[in-house]
Amino acid sequence: MENQSAQKLINKMQVDLFKKGFDAEILVEDLKKLREYSLNEHNPVLTKAIRLTYEHLEQNGAFLIPIPDDEPVDEEEGEVTTQAAASENDLESLEYLLSLFSDLSKKNNLLDLREYNKAFLAF
Repeated sequence: MENQSAQKLINKMQVDLFKKGFDAEILVEDLKKLREYSLNEHNPVLTKAIRLTYEHLEQNGAFLIPIPDDEPVDEEEGEVTTQAAASENDLESLEYLLSLFSDLSKKNNLLDLREYNKAFLAF
């Protein structure tokens, strides 16, 4: 994201996650604020990813989506990955997703956001 306030908010979420640990309620509040900034940047993939992230946190009280694979996986392997991820909070994946929000100038970051969006919808 290009907005300095949005960058500060992303940084705050990353620092909070590292220092204070996972708190779904605070993350949801911050993500809702961040979505307002993303609406002004007119990037529908980013805006959707932020919305799906906070909706996922509200519904599950945890972040249960794994980091997207670099290589495509067949459907059977994908199911195993999803089942394994559903059993615990994946903070590494959440940290990676937050880092994607901050720099969309890289093509791969936008592609990974799309993969996260697919995973949220399939969850």
